[in-house]
Parts: sequence; structure tokens; C-alpha cells
Amino acid sequence: MTTAPTLPMEPTDRTRINRGRNRAIDDRAALLAFLDDAYVAHLGVTVGDHTLVLPTAYAVDPEGPDEGGTLYVHGSVAAGWLRRSGGATVCVTVTELDGLVAGRSSFHHSMNYRSAVVIGTARVVEDPDERLHALDLIVDHMIPGRAATLRPSTRKELAATAVLAVPLHEASMKVRAGGPVDEPDDIADGVWGGHIPLTRVLGSAVPAEDNLPGLDVPADVRSAAP
Repeated sequence: MTTAPTLPMEPTDRTRINRGRNRAIDDRAALLAFLDDAYVAHLGVTVGDHTLVLPTAYAVDPEGPDEGGTLYVHGSVAAGWLRRSGGATVCVTVTELDGLVAGRSSFHHSMNYRSAVVIGTARVVEDPDERLHALDLIVDHMIPGRAATLRPSTRKELAATAVLAVPLHEASMKVRAGGPVDEPDDIADGVWGGHIPLTRVLGSAVPAEDNLPGLDVPADVRSAAP
């Protein structure tokens, strides 16, 4: 059986990159590494007579039960968008902005980025063990190792939380890096060109005001935030 990291990228017309083909990434291991690095996904789904796109926390299980592995998102069971997503085709996008590109003309200004698109039929996770696994993955995606330090979720909390699974089979990824690609005449005019890198920085952990006295920042949080 083909393992998730070695499956082909852009396996269908829906995910095939045509515009900016030179920026397409054909390495699924690079896709999984990017999804592990980023934090926020946007899920697009049709709700009634309109399309809705919402930001959401997520996590990936490359060996999950869906074709190509599984991307998980979660939300309230009362959320209309989540109820409408089960059995529907959804689009999940993840983007990290890595820089601003200053071209020598308006046309050649751009941004450096890493971006992934996943399209597939979503399913509502009903199996209790898979739901717990997915929720732990989402917590650990934000702060690695955190889930093991927490009390188990209560029956009430689990009843109020829905988990959505999207297959990772239909996926594509694009990357832009470096400086502008300008016209020779614009370069010769002497206008400055270049790019401004953007870096994600985590600040020091800020304790909650209602922490019990004497509590130190735990190791899992220290590892995520200096």
C-alpha cells in the first residue's frame, strides 16, 4: 500500500495547479511538513444559498483512516457550517505569509508565501476513540505534548464538540520565495527592488490571573513559547 507521504500531489483536476506552475510543490512530504508548521486553516463550505469560509484550528494525521491521511477540524455541534459539512465537498486552505515583495512596478509587487489547498468530501467523526484522538492532535498541534498533561474531556464537553475529517488525498501546494521578477527596463531605471522577510515570533508565556500560587510555566508551554 502507498503510504501518505509518497502519494502523488494534485491527483485530480480539482487540485491541479495551472497558473504559476513553476511554484507548485510535487513532494507530499513537503506538504505534510508545511501543515505541521502552520497554525490556522480556512474551511470553505456551501451553507444554504451562500458559501462560507471560516478560520479554524486543525491537525493532521498522515496515517489517518481517510484516503491519503486525515485533516481534522473541530467546532460546536450547534454550528450550522459544521452540520452542513458532513457528506459535502469542502475546501480547506492553509497559508503562511513569509515576506512582502517590492517590485520596480506595481505589476511585479507580490508576496512570499507557502499555501496548501485540500479538497474532499468531509465526514463527521462519530467513533469516540477517533474523536478523542483528533481533539488531542489539535491541542498538540498548537502546543506539542500538551494533551497528555490535561484532564480527560468530560461527557458534556464531548457532547458539545463535533469533529470533521477531510481526506488529504486531493491536495496541492504552492510556494513563492525570493525577490521580485522585474522587467529589464525597470531594473535599468534604478528603482530599488527587493523583499521584506516576515517571521512568526512567539512571545513569552503569560500566566493566567487565576493560576494557583507557585505554579511554574510547564515544560510543554516552555517548549512552544520562550
